[in-house]
Amino acid sequence: MPTSPSDRHDLVVIGAGPAGLAAAVTAAGFGLRVALVDAAARPGGQFYRQPAPGLGAARPEALHHSWRAFTRRTARLDEERAAGRVQYFAAHHVWAVTREQEHWTAHAVTGPDGAQGRAEVSGRQVLLATGAHERHLPFPGWTVPGVVGAGGAQAMLKAGLVLPARRIVVAGSGPLLLAVAGSLAAAGATVPVVAEAGGYAGYARAPRTLAANPGKLAEAAVHGAALLRHGVRLRTRSAVTAVHGTDRVEAVTLARLDRDWRPVPGTGRRVPCEALAVGYGLVPQLELATTLGCAVRRGPDGTWALRLDGRQRTSVDGVWAAGEAGGVGGAELAFVEGEVAAHALAGRAVPDALRRRRDRLRRFARTLAAAHAPRPGWTGWLREDTEVCRCEEVTAGRIREAVAGLGARDTRTVKLLTRAGMGWCQGRMCGPAVARLAGEAGPPADRRPLACPVVLGELAELTEEQG
Repeated sequence: MPTSPSDRHDLVVIGAGPAGLAAAVTAAGFGLRVALVDAAARPGGQFYRQPAPGLGAARPEALHHSWRAFTRRTARLDEERAAGRVQYFAAHHVWAVTREQEHWTAHAVTGPDGAQGRAEVSGRQVLLATGAHERHLPFPGWTVPGVVGAGGAQAMLKAGLVLPARRIVVAGSGPLLLAVAGSLAAAGATVPVVAEAGGYAGYARAPRTLAANPGKLAEAAVHGAALLRHGVRLRTRSAVTAVHGTDRVEAVTLARLDRDWRPVPGTGRRVPCEALAVGYGLVPQLELATTLGCAVRRGPDGTWALRLDGRQRTSVDGVWAAGEAGGVGGAELAFVEGEVAAHALAGRAVPDALRRRRDRLRRFARTLAAAHAPRPGWTGWLREDTEVCRCEEVTAGRIREAVAGLGARDTRTVKLLTRAGMGWCQGRMCGPAVARLAGEAGPPADRRPLACPVVLGELAELTEEQG
């Protein structure tokens, strides 16, 4: 239901992952009245997914690192809620943010599936902590049952205590792969190989950044030791270029790649497995921000992120952001950016130590992004009949025909000619691939009025109330 002026908060935080959680409790500690709005039933975001209470997990912290940093803030959230300084709106899916005079309103649908009602939460300022989703690159067989996102496999383990299969190949690019492989192996899966399409040589180009982040190097060493302990082989400059099986994954083809990620002829070999966990990094979720007109910048990994100043402000007055929306950087950076934003929002000076820590972690994130950025040769994996847009079953051949035969030069024209990106996910999964095949960098996100699915009945009621 709509809020009355007396219900309006000083700050509306959208997203209860590390960034939003840190921002909410820090701002409340400074005396601000905060609304924390999140789509999930419990705080933590994608990173701190937790098993449902009914599963009886004895040690959920075993599936996470930096668990204490999370539980410290959830304890503070409980305290601030009890004191009346934070209102927590769980299972609220925000589909739009609007401005009316001196306040912002987050429009949400409620319930696990967003079909149980409507709510509006208002405040003087808004902070976007909307996180990110996985980046997928298509290849022959990626729609076969048993192919899951690397982050998706980890989410299944964290939230459901289940494995995608017993024998799982992990592939893609980015530091997430090592954590996923280690978690799956520790949970009892056999991981015959981790295939990293890029490599780690790029890290050497930033020795000062590495030296300034010894904790990150120690974390990498822990992941590496876990792979050795479980007998998991790591192959760099390698990628899964095909999946074999009809009703289920039976094997994958693993090939060596050149510097541009083109498969090296004659290097493909078949690796038997029952599932493939694959992902090529993360993409910031910017739908709400771009609809508001927030300026964006292109990151070293090719993704778009919000352009923020040193206080975490966007280009739109009254709109702030923290965490992956400003560029993917992990949970530790998200916590710090949330705190920086809260200080600025409350009119407090940001402590120099906190600012330096944010800048140090952000530089490290840029180094990782550059090292694992997809190279253009990956399109050589695609056959003409490879589906690129899974929702609308649009193949690489149809997209190439739209470009070469019909004159399409951008994703919008390809969409109009082929329906690529017009399905349920609205291009979130296929967008980067379609853009590459169209020969463009791709837009940061379409400016559309709905950031998530909304039941038509709720929109009809909203229209009736507005006359």
